[in-house]
Amino acid sequence: MARDTVDAVPIESREQLVHWLGAGAKPAADWRIGTEHEKFGFYRDDKSPVGYFGAAGIEAIVLGLKTRLGWEPILDRDHIIGLVDPTGGGAISLEPGGQFELSGAPLSNLHQTSAEFETHLADTAAVADPLGIGFLGAGTSPKWRLADTPVMPKSRYDIMTAYMPKVGTRGRDMMFRTSTVQVNLDFSSEDDMARKLRVSLALQPVVTALFAASPFLDGKPTGLLSTRAEIWRDTDVDRTGNLPFAFASGFGYEAYVDWALDVPMYFVKRGDTYHNVAGVPFRAFIDGKLKDRLPGITPEIGDWANHLGSLFPDVRLKRYLEQRGADAGSLGHMLALPALWVGLLYDAASLDAAEALVAGWDAATRDRLRAEVPRLALKTPMATGSVQDVASEAVAIAKAGLRRRAIFDNGRDESIYLEPIEEIAASGVTVAERMLADFNGAWGGDIDRIFAAYALT
Repeated sequence: MARDTVDAVPIESREQLVHWLGAGAKPAADWRIGTEHEKFGFYRDDKSPVGYFGAAGIEAIVLGLKTRLGWEPILDRDHIIGLVDPTGGGAISLEPGGQFELSGAPLSNLHQTSAEFETHLADTAAVADPLGIGFLGAGTSPKWRLADTPVMPKSRYDIMTAYMPKVGTRGRDMMFRTSTVQVNLDFSSEDDMARKLRVSLALQPVVTALFAASPFLDGKPTGLLSTRAEIWRDTDVDRTGNLPFAFASGFGYEAYVDWALDVPMYFVKRGDTYHNVAGVPFRAFIDGKLKDRLPGITPEIGDWANHLGSLFPDVRLKRYLEQRGADAGSLGHMLALPALWVGLLYDAASLDAAEALVAGWDAATRDRLRAEVPRLALKTPMATGSVQDVASEAVAIAKAGLRRRAIFDNGRDESIYLEPIEEIAASGVTVAERMLADFNGAWGGDIDRIFAAYALT
Protein backbone atom coordinates (compact mmCIF):
# COMPACT_ATOMS: atom_id res chain seq x y z
CA MET A 1 0.00 0.00 0.00
CA ALA A 2 1.50 3.32 -1.04
CA ARG A 3 -0.07 5.27 1.78
CA ASP A 4 -2.76 4.77 4.39
CA THR A 5 -6.26 5.90 3.57
CA VAL A 6 -7.91 8.87 5.25
CA ASP A 7 -11.71 8.85 5.09
CA ALA A 8 -13.47 10.34 8.11
CA VAL A 9 -16.95 9.04 7.27
CA PRO A 10 -18.16 7.35 10.49
CA ILE A 11 -18.87 3.62 10.47
CA GLU A 12 -22.42 3.11 11.66
CA SER A 13 -23.20 -0.49 10.74
CA ARG A 14 -21.90 -3.74 9.31
CA GLU A 15 -24.17 -3.21 6.29
CA GLN A 16 -22.32 0.02 5.52
CA LEU A 17 -19.11 -1.97 5.16
CA VAL A 18 -20.82 -4.45 2.84
CA HIS A 19 -22.11 -1.62 0.66
CA TRP A 20 -18.67 0.00 0.66
CA LEU A 21 -17.17 -3.13 -0.86
CA GLY A 22 -19.97 -3.44 -3.39
CA ALA A 23 -19.43 0.14 -4.52
CA GLY A 24 -16.26 -1.08 -6.21
CA ALA A 25 -18.23 -2.88 -8.93
CA LYS A 26 -17.79 -1.36 -12.40
CA PRO A 27 -19.13 -2.05 -15.89
CA ALA A 28 -16.69 -3.98 -18.05
CA ALA A 29 -15.93 -0.89 -20.13
CA ASP A 30 -14.42 0.70 -17.01
CA TRP A 31 -12.29 -2.24 -15.89
CA ARG A 32 -8.66 -1.36 -15.38
CA ILE A 33 -5.32 -3.08 -14.70
CA GLY A 34 -3.20 -2.00 -11.75
CA THR A 35 0.14 -3.79 -11.41
CA GLU A 36 2.47 -3.60 -8.42
CA HIS A 37 5.99 -4.92 -8.26
CA GLU A 38 8.77 -5.00 -5.68
CA LYS A 39 12.53 -5.34 -6.05
CA PHE A 40 15.57 -5.54 -3.79
CA GLY A 41 18.12 -2.73 -3.86
CA PHE A 42 21.77 -3.74 -3.56
CA TYR A 43 25.17 -2.07 -3.74
CA ARG A 44 26.94 -3.31 -6.84
CA ASP A 45 30.42 -3.31 -5.30
CA ASP A 46 29.79 -5.70 -2.40
CA LYS A 47 26.22 -6.95 -2.95
CA SER A 48 25.09 -5.60 0.42
CA PRO A 49 21.53 -4.34 1.04
CA VAL A 50 20.66 -0.66 0.72
CA GLY A 51 19.65 1.03 3.95
CA TYR A 52 17.41 4.05 4.25
CA PHE A 53 19.78 6.78 5.43
CA GLY A 54 22.90 8.25 3.88
CA ALA A 55 23.99 9.88 0.65
CA ALA A 56 23.60 6.56 -1.18
CA GLY A 57 20.53 5.17 0.57
CA ILE A 58 16.89 4.55 -0.19
CA GLU A 59 15.99 8.04 1.03
CA ALA A 60 18.35 9.52 -1.54
CA ILE A 61 16.73 7.48 -4.31
CA VAL A 62 13.24 8.60 -3.32
CA LEU A 63 14.35 12.23 -3.15
CA GLY A 64 16.02 11.91 -6.53
CA LEU A 65 12.86 10.50 -8.06
CA LYS A 66 10.82 13.26 -6.44
CA THR A 67 12.94 15.81 -8.27
CA ARG A 68 12.92 13.83 -11.51
CA LEU A 69 9.20 13.05 -11.59
CA GLY A 70 7.66 15.95 -9.70
CA TRP A 71 5.57 13.55 -7.64
CA GLU A 72 4.31 14.47 -4.17
CA PRO A 73 6.10 13.05 -1.12
CA ILE A 74 4.54 10.65 1.36
CA LEU A 75 5.91 11.34 4.84
CA ASP A 76 6.06 9.39 8.08
CA ARG A 77 7.56 11.16 11.13
CA ASP A 78 9.27 13.60 8.75
CA HIS A 79 10.85 10.77 6.75
CA ILE A 80 10.00 10.52 3.06
CA ILE A 81 8.71 6.98 2.62
CA GLY A 82 7.11 7.21 -0.82
CA LEU A 83 5.83 9.32 -3.69
CA VAL A 84 2.47 9.69 -5.34
CA ASP A 85 1.65 11.00 -8.79
CA PRO A 86 -0.57 14.07 -8.23
CA THR A 87 -2.27 13.51 -11.58
CA GLY A 88 -3.83 10.26 -10.33
CA GLY A 89 -1.24 7.88 -11.69
CA GLY A 90 0.94 5.52 -9.74
CA ALA A 91 2.91 5.65 -6.51
CA ILE A 92 6.26 4.53 -5.16
CA SER A 93 6.48 3.01 -1.70
CA LEU A 94 8.91 1.16 0.53
CA GLU A 95 8.38 -2.30 1.92
CA PRO A 96 9.78 -3.07 5.40
CA GLY A 97 13.26 -4.22 4.31
CA GLY A 98 13.68 -1.53 1.68
CA GLN A 99 12.04 -3.44 -1.16
CA PHE A 100 11.30 -0.69 -3.68
CA GLU A 101 7.73 -0.87 -4.95
CA LEU A 102 5.91 0.65 -7.88
CA SER A 103 2.15 0.72 -7.38
CA GLY A 104 1.06 1.24 -10.94
CA ALA A 105 -1.72 3.46 -12.20
CA PRO A 106 -5.07 1.95 -13.21
CA LEU A 107 -4.46 1.35 -16.93
CA SER A 108 -6.61 0.20 -19.82
CA ASN A 109 -4.34 -2.41 -21.37
CA LEU A 110 -1.15 -4.38 -20.97
CA HIS A 111 0.80 -2.36 -23.53
CA GLN A 112 0.38 0.60 -21.19
CA THR A 113 1.51 -1.58 -18.29
CA SER A 114 4.65 -2.51 -20.19
CA ALA A 115 5.42 1.13 -20.94
CA GLU A 116 4.82 2.06 -17.30
CA PHE A 117 7.23 -0.64 -16.07
CA GLU A 118 9.94 0.33 -18.54
CA THR A 119 9.63 4.02 -17.68
CA HIS A 120 9.78 3.31 -13.95
CA LEU A 121 12.86 1.12 -14.27
CA ALA A 122 14.58 3.73 -16.46
CA ASP A 123 13.78 6.53 -14.01
CA THR A 124 14.93 4.45 -11.06
CA ALA A 125 18.16 3.49 -12.79
CA ALA A 126 18.86 7.13 -13.69
CA VAL A 127 18.81 8.01 -10.00
CA ALA A 128 20.29 4.82 -8.51
CA ASP A 129 23.10 4.06 -10.99
CA PRO A 130 25.26 7.06 -9.98
CA LEU A 131 24.94 5.84 -6.37
CA GLY A 132 26.26 2.40 -7.28
CA ILE A 133 22.89 0.79 -6.61
CA GLY A 134 21.15 -1.88 -8.67
CA PHE A 135 17.88 -3.72 -8.19
CA LEU A 136 17.32 -7.48 -8.12
CA GLY A 137 14.22 -9.28 -9.38
CA ALA A 138 13.61 -12.36 -7.21
CA GLY A 139 11.04 -13.62 -4.73
CA THR A 140 13.40 -13.62 -1.73
CA SER A 141 16.55 -11.73 -0.89
CA PRO A 142 19.00 -14.52 -1.65
CA LYS A 143 21.95 -13.55 0.52
CA TRP A 144 21.24 -11.27 3.48
CA ARG A 145 20.42 -12.59 6.91
CA LEU A 146 17.39 -11.14 8.64
CA ALA A 147 19.70 -9.40 11.12
CA ASP A 148 21.58 -7.75 8.23
CA THR A 149 18.48 -6.47 6.46
CA PRO A 150 17.74 -2.76 6.85
CA VAL A 151 14.53 -1.49 8.41
CA MET A 152 12.56 1.33 6.81
CA PRO A 153 11.33 4.14 9.12
CA LYS A 154 7.60 3.49 8.75
CA SER A 155 5.45 3.50 11.87
CA ARG A 156 3.15 0.73 10.73
CA TYR A 157 6.14 -1.57 10.27
CA ASP A 158 7.24 -1.05 13.87
CA ILE A 159 3.86 -2.33 15.00
CA MET A 160 3.88 -5.28 12.59
CA THR A 161 7.45 -6.28 13.48
CA ALA A 162 6.57 -6.56 17.14
CA TYR A 163 3.33 -8.46 16.46
CA MET A 164 4.52 -11.01 13.90
CA PRO A 165 6.30 -13.43 16.29
CA LYS A 166 3.05 -13.78 18.26
CA VAL A 167 1.18 -15.29 15.31
CA GLY A 168 3.75 -17.22 13.26
CA THR A 169 7.42 -18.03 12.84
CA ARG A 170 8.04 -16.44 9.41
CA GLY A 171 6.29 -13.05 9.59
CA ARG A 172 9.50 -11.06 9.80
CA ASP A 173 10.97 -13.01 6.89
CA MET A 174 7.84 -12.13 4.92
CA MET A 175 8.17 -8.45 5.75
CA PHE A 176 11.89 -7.98 5.23
CA ARG A 177 13.03 -10.70 2.82
CA THR A 178 10.33 -11.31 0.20
CA SER A 179 9.27 -9.54 -2.97
CA THR A 180 6.24 -10.08 -5.15
CA VAL A 181 4.43 -8.90 -8.23
CA GLN A 182 0.66 -8.60 -8.12
CA VAL A 183 -2.15 -7.31 -10.29
CA ASN A 184 -5.34 -5.58 -9.21
CA LEU A 185 -8.42 -6.23 -11.32
CA ASP A 186 -12.05 -5.14 -11.32
CA PHE A 187 -15.41 -6.91 -11.16
CA SER A 188 -18.84 -5.92 -12.41
CA SER A 189 -21.12 -7.31 -9.70
CA GLU A 190 -21.20 -9.41 -6.56
CA ASP A 191 -21.63 -12.57 -8.61
CA ASP A 192 -18.76 -11.60 -10.93
CA MET A 193 -16.58 -10.90 -7.90
CA ALA A 194 -17.40 -14.28 -6.35
CA ARG A 195 -16.66 -16.20 -9.57
CA LYS A 196 -13.36 -14.40 -10.12
CA LEU A 197 -12.31 -14.77 -6.51
CA ARG A 198 -12.97 -18.51 -6.46
CA VAL A 199 -11.18 -19.15 -9.74
CA SER A 200 -8.27 -17.01 -8.61
CA LEU A 201 -7.95 -18.71 -5.22
CA ALA A 202 -8.02 -22.16 -6.80
CA LEU A 203 -5.42 -21.26 -9.43
CA GLN A 204 -3.13 -19.29 -7.13
CA PRO A 205 -0.84 -22.28 -6.36
CA VAL A 206 -0.56 -22.91 -10.10
CA VAL A 207 0.52 -19.31 -10.57
CA THR A 208 2.98 -19.67 -7.69
CA ALA A 209 4.46 -22.65 -9.52
CA LEU A 210 4.72 -20.83 -12.86
CA PHE A 211 6.39 -17.81 -11.26
CA ALA A 212 8.62 -19.64 -8.76
CA ALA A 213 11.82 -17.59 -8.48
CA SER A 214 13.02 -17.83 -4.88
CA PRO A 215 15.14 -20.93 -4.20
CA PHE A 216 17.66 -19.15 -1.93
CA LEU A 217 17.83 -17.63 1.53
CA ASP A 218 20.87 -16.83 3.69
CA GLY A 219 23.17 -17.40 0.73
CA LYS A 220 22.24 -21.00 0.01
CA PRO A 221 19.46 -23.16 -1.47
CA THR A 222 16.49 -23.75 0.79
CA GLY A 223 15.24 -26.96 -0.82
CA LEU A 224 12.27 -24.98 -2.14
CA LEU A 225 11.47 -23.37 -5.47
CA SER A 226 9.23 -20.65 -4.03
CA THR A 227 10.64 -19.94 -0.61
CA ARG A 228 8.48 -16.81 -0.59
CA ALA A 229 5.31 -18.91 -0.84
CA GLU A 230 6.47 -21.22 1.97
CA ILE A 231 7.20 -18.23 4.20
CA TRP A 232 3.62 -17.06 3.73
CA ARG A 233 2.34 -20.41 5.01
CA ASP A 234 3.60 -19.61 8.51
CA THR A 235 3.16 -15.85 8.72
CA ASP A 236 -0.25 -15.31 10.36
CA VAL A 237 -3.02 -17.87 9.90
CA ASP A 238 -5.68 -15.33 10.90
CA ARG A 239 -5.11 -13.14 7.85
CA THR A 240 -3.56 -15.41 5.20
CA GLY A 241 -4.54 -18.48 3.21
CA ASN A 242 -6.93 -19.60 0.53
CA LEU A 243 -10.22 -18.50 2.17
CA PRO A 244 -12.18 -21.76 2.28
CA PHE A 245 -15.40 -19.88 3.11
CA ALA A 246 -15.27 -18.29 -0.35
CA PHE A 247 -16.24 -21.65 -1.88
CA ALA A 248 -19.42 -21.98 0.20
CA SER A 249 -22.80 -21.58 -1.47
CA GLY A 250 -24.00 -17.99 -1.43
CA PHE A 251 -20.57 -16.43 -0.90
CA GLY A 252 -20.51 -12.68 -1.46
CA TYR A 253 -19.57 -9.37 0.07
CA GLU A 254 -21.19 -10.16 3.42
CA ALA A 255 -19.12 -13.28 4.01
CA TYR A 256 -15.89 -11.44 3.26
CA VAL A 257 -16.86 -8.59 5.56
CA ASP A 258 -17.68 -11.02 8.37
CA TRP A 259 -14.31 -12.69 7.98
CA ALA A 260 -12.47 -9.36 7.89
CA LEU A 261 -14.31 -8.08 10.96
CA ASP A 262 -12.90 -10.94 13.01
CA VAL A 263 -9.31 -10.58 11.82
CA PRO A 264 -7.12 -8.68 14.32
CA MET A 265 -6.07 -5.16 13.41
CA TYR A 266 -2.56 -3.74 13.48
CA PHE A 267 -3.23 -0.05 14.07
CA VAL A 268 -5.65 2.87 14.01
CA LYS A 269 -4.21 6.02 12.45
CA ARG A 270 -5.25 9.55 13.39
CA GLY A 271 -3.25 12.41 12.00
CA ASP A 272 0.39 11.38 12.04
CA THR A 273 -0.06 8.95 14.93
CA TYR A 274 -0.36 5.18 14.59
CA HIS A 275 -2.17 3.77 17.63
CA ASN A 276 -1.05 0.20 18.25
CA VAL A 277 -4.10 -2.08 18.58
CA ALA A 278 -2.44 -5.22 17.25
CA GLY A 279 -4.41 -8.33 18.11
CA VAL A 280 -7.80 -6.63 18.53
CA PRO A 281 -10.45 -7.70 15.97
CA PHE A 282 -11.98 -4.92 13.90
CA ARG A 283 -15.39 -6.05 15.14
CA ALA A 284 -14.40 -5.08 18.69
CA PHE A 285 -13.47 -1.61 17.40
CA ILE A 286 -16.85 -0.97 15.78
CA ASP A 287 -18.63 -2.48 18.78
CA GLY A 288 -17.12 0.27 20.94
CA LYS A 289 -14.80 -1.96 22.94
CA LEU A 290 -11.76 0.28 22.42
CA LYS A 291 -13.24 3.47 23.90
CA ASP A 292 -11.03 3.33 26.98
CA ARG A 293 -7.92 2.44 24.99
CA LEU A 294 -8.58 5.02 22.25
CA PRO A 295 -10.46 7.86 23.96
CA GLY A 296 -12.23 10.15 21.54
CA ILE A 297 -11.51 7.91 18.54
CA THR A 298 -14.45 6.33 16.74
CA PRO A 299 -14.33 4.00 13.73
CA GLU A 300 -14.16 5.58 10.27
CA ILE A 301 -14.28 4.22 6.75
CA GLY A 302 -10.58 5.01 6.40
CA ASP A 303 -9.90 2.58 9.24
CA TRP A 304 -11.81 -0.11 7.36
CA ALA A 305 -9.89 0.53 4.14
CA ASN A 306 -6.59 0.38 6.01
CA HIS A 307 -7.62 -2.82 7.77
CA LEU A 308 -8.56 -4.52 4.50
CA GLY A 309 -5.13 -3.58 3.19
CA SER A 310 -3.52 -5.38 6.13
CA LEU A 311 -5.18 -8.72 5.29
CA PHE A 312 -3.01 -11.08 3.25
CA PRO A 313 -5.05 -13.92 1.74
CA ASP A 314 -3.86 -15.44 -1.54
CA VAL A 315 -6.43 -13.22 -3.27
CA ARG A 316 -7.45 -10.03 -1.47
CA LEU A 317 -10.79 -8.29 -1.91
CA LYS A 318 -10.98 -4.55 -1.50
CA ARG A 319 -12.91 -2.58 -4.09
CA TYR A 320 -11.07 -4.74 -6.58
CA LEU A 321 -9.31 -8.12 -6.49
CA GLU A 322 -5.60 -8.41 -5.80
CA GLN A 323 -3.77 -11.47 -7.12
CA ARG A 324 -0.99 -12.20 -4.62
CA GLY A 325 0.63 -15.55 -5.46
CA ALA A 326 3.68 -14.75 -7.60
CA ASP A 327 7.36 -14.23 -6.86
CA ALA A 328 8.96 -11.08 -8.23
CA GLY A 329 11.31 -11.56 -11.16
CA SER A 330 12.53 -10.08 -14.42
CA LEU A 331 10.64 -7.41 -16.37
CA GLY A 332 9.19 -10.04 -18.72
CA HIS A 333 8.30 -12.27 -15.77
CA MET A 334 6.47 -9.43 -14.04
CA LEU A 335 4.58 -8.38 -17.17
CA ALA A 336 3.44 -11.98 -17.64
CA LEU A 337 1.57 -11.94 -14.32
CA PRO A 338 -0.99 -9.26 -15.26
CA ALA A 339 -1.20 -10.77 -18.75
CA LEU A 340 -2.16 -14.14 -17.32
CA TRP A 341 -4.86 -12.81 -15.03
CA VAL A 342 -6.29 -10.32 -17.52
CA GLY A 343 -6.51 -13.11 -20.08
CA LEU A 344 -8.26 -15.40 -17.59
CA LEU A 345 -10.64 -12.96 -15.92
CA TYR A 346 -11.40 -10.11 -18.33
CA ASP A 347 -12.80 -12.27 -21.13
CA ALA A 348 -16.12 -14.04 -20.55
CA ALA A 349 -15.23 -17.21 -22.45
CA SER A 350 -11.89 -17.46 -20.65
CA LEU A 351 -13.51 -17.04 -17.25
CA ASP A 352 -15.94 -19.85 -18.12
CA ALA A 353 -13.04 -22.07 -19.20
CA ALA A 354 -10.96 -21.26 -16.12
CA GLU A 355 -13.95 -22.00 -13.90
CA ALA A 356 -14.37 -25.36 -15.61
CA LEU A 357 -10.65 -26.09 -15.23
CA VAL A 358 -10.85 -25.98 -11.42
CA ALA A 359 -14.45 -27.12 -10.98
CA GLY A 360 -13.54 -30.57 -9.69
CA TRP A 361 -11.09 -29.40 -7.05
CA ASP A 362 -12.24 -29.84 -3.47
CA ALA A 363 -10.87 -28.12 -0.37
CA ALA A 364 -8.38 -30.91 0.26
CA THR A 365 -6.97 -30.53 -3.26
CA ARG A 366 -6.62 -26.78 -2.90
CA ASP A 367 -4.92 -27.16 0.48
CA ARG A 368 -2.56 -29.84 -0.79
CA LEU A 369 -1.51 -27.75 -3.78
CA ARG A 370 -0.82 -24.76 -1.58
CA ALA A 371 1.34 -26.93 0.69
CA GLU A 372 3.31 -28.79 -2.01
CA VAL A 373 3.84 -26.18 -4.72
CA PRO A 374 6.53 -24.19 -2.83
CA ARG A 375 8.75 -27.29 -2.98
CA LEU A 376 7.75 -28.98 -6.24
CA ALA A 377 6.32 -26.12 -8.34
CA LEU A 378 5.19 -27.46 -11.73
CA LYS A 379 6.10 -31.02 -10.76
CA THR A 380 3.43 -31.13 -8.05
CA PRO A 381 1.25 -34.15 -8.84
CA MET A 382 -2.45 -33.89 -9.60
CA ALA A 383 -5.03 -36.69 -9.68
CA THR A 384 -3.93 -37.12 -13.28
CA GLY A 385 -0.78 -35.47 -14.54
CA SER A 386 0.84 -32.56 -12.73
CA VAL A 387 0.52 -28.85 -12.06
CA GLN A 388 2.47 -28.32 -15.27
CA ASP A 389 -0.50 -29.68 -17.22
CA VAL A 390 -2.89 -27.30 -15.45
CA ALA A 391 -0.51 -24.40 -15.95
CA SER A 392 -0.25 -25.11 -19.68
CA GLU A 393 -4.01 -25.13 -20.00
CA ALA A 394 -4.41 -21.96 -17.93
CA VAL A 395 -1.85 -20.13 -20.05
CA ALA A 396 -3.60 -21.29 -23.22
CA ILE A 397 -6.96 -20.06 -21.89
CA ALA A 398 -5.42 -16.70 -21.03
CA LYS A 399 -3.80 -16.41 -24.45
CA ALA A 400 -7.12 -16.98 -26.17
CA GLY A 401 -8.72 -14.36 -23.94
CA LEU A 402 -6.06 -11.78 -24.71
CA ARG A 403 -6.37 -12.44 -28.42
CA ARG A 404 -10.12 -11.91 -28.21
CA ARG A 405 -9.47 -8.57 -26.49
CA ALA A 406 -7.63 -7.67 -29.73
CA ILE A 407 -5.76 -4.67 -28.33
CA PHE A 408 -2.76 -4.02 -30.53
CA ASP A 409 0.52 -2.13 -30.32
CA ASN A 410 2.86 -2.19 -33.30
CA GLY A 411 0.77 -4.97 -34.80
CA ARG A 412 1.01 -7.28 -31.76
CA ASP A 413 -1.78 -8.05 -29.31
CA GLU A 414 -1.46 -8.38 -25.53
CA SER A 415 -0.75 -12.12 -25.70
CA ILE A 416 2.93 -11.29 -26.38
CA TYR A 417 3.37 -10.71 -22.65
CA LEU A 418 2.62 -14.36 -21.92
CA GLU A 419 5.70 -15.58 -23.78
CA PRO A 420 7.96 -16.06 -20.70
CA ILE A 421 5.45 -18.28 -18.93
CA GLU A 422 4.41 -20.07 -22.13
CA GLU A 423 7.99 -21.29 -22.31
CA ILE A 424 8.03 -22.22 -18.61
CA ALA A 425 4.74 -24.10 -18.88
CA ALA A 426 5.95 -25.96 -21.97
CA SER A 427 9.37 -26.91 -20.57
CA GLY A 428 8.33 -27.47 -16.97
CA VAL A 429 11.48 -25.63 -15.86
CA THR A 430 10.90 -22.66 -13.58
CA VAL A 431 13.11 -19.62 -13.10
CA ALA A 432 13.99 -21.04 -9.67
CA GLU A 433 15.30 -24.25 -11.24
CA ARG A 434 17.40 -22.24 -13.68
CA MET A 435 18.80 -20.24 -10.78
CA LEU A 436 19.72 -23.46 -8.98
CA ALA A 437 21.32 -24.93 -12.10
CA ASP A 438 23.46 -21.80 -12.43
CA PHE A 439 24.35 -21.80 -8.72
CA ASN A 440 25.46 -25.43 -8.87
CA GLY A 441 27.13 -24.99 -12.24
CA ALA A 442 28.50 -21.80 -13.78
CA TRP A 443 28.34 -19.78 -10.56
CA GLY A 444 30.34 -22.37 -8.62
CA GLY A 445 28.19 -21.91 -5.53
CA ASP A 446 28.78 -18.14 -5.45
CA ILE A 447 25.43 -16.53 -4.56
CA ASP A 448 26.75 -13.09 -5.46
CA ARG A 449 26.49 -14.07 -9.14
CA ILE A 450 22.70 -13.82 -8.92
CA PHE A 451 22.85 -10.04 -8.60
CA ALA A 452 24.24 -9.55 -12.08
CA ALA A 453 22.31 -12.39 -13.67
CA TYR A 454 18.91 -11.25 -12.41
CA ALA A 455 19.36 -7.50 -12.07
CA LEU A 456 16.46 -5.31 -13.19
CA THR A 457 18.65 -2.20 -13.33
